Amino acid sequence: MFLLDSNKYASNPEGTTKSVLGILEKNGATILASRPWQDGKLAYPIEGHKKGLYFLAYFRMDGVALPEINRSCKLNESVIRQLILQVEPTLVEPLLASATGEGAALSKFHDDDRDEGMEGMDRGRGRDRDRGDRDRS
Repeated sequence: MFLLDSNKYASNPEGTTKSVLGILEKNGATILASRPWQDGKLAYPIEGHKKGLYFLAYFRMDGVALPEINRSCKLNESVIRQLILQVEPTLVEPLLASATGEGAALSKFHDDDRDEGMEGMDRGRGRDRDRGDRDRS
């Protein structure tokens, strides 16, 4: 995810997009999907910017290129901040489907899938309820 200068993106969306994706491609990344996500006021000013555009890019790359990507982003005038995450392999398809507008792929995930491996764990239900087994003296 990249936080871009809203004004630069508004004045040249294609050039700004090419600039960001070019950083990734120059460092050996394969772009799977990308899109602008949200434009708006920031919670606090970052480097003098009060507004920003969140831009999502899904890509594959070797981790060794990460320091160079971070360095290139800091040198790029359009990029205010960047955050690169590694996702679970099982989430790649649903994330790509969501990014490309094929949200139906997300419907195969149910609440049961999210709770897998959580058996026996307190999920916060009834924590404040008096169980009657405590000494109240």
